[in-house]
Amino acid sequence: MAWFLLFLAGLFECGWAIGLKYTDGFTRPMPTILTVISMVVSVILLGLAVKTLPIGTAYAIWTGIGTVGTVLLGVWLLGDAASASRLICITLIVAGIAGLKLTA
Repeated sequence: MAWFLLFLAGLFECGWAIGLKYTDGFTRPMPTILTVISMVVSVILLGLAVKTLPIGTAYAIWTGIGTVGTVLLGVWLLGDAASASRLICITLIVAGIAGLKLTA
């Protein structure tokens, strides 16, 4: 269950990171509210996950999921560059996440 909570926490991290773009500097109320809710939910879920998971592993995986998801959503939703070097780096992050999961 802790791994599932950690995965959800990572997804909510993607949500708030992408949400920051839509807040327009926190001047748009609805995107701002949704972004703050995503932040709070993400941290709460991380906190629940680390009750049973090692903090270093959980934190690294949480940020890794957030990083990979945010980059991919940035490419898909916001037109960010999808160069080969960026995709290789994302692959390395995914490999690191898998490695941490396998050794935890």
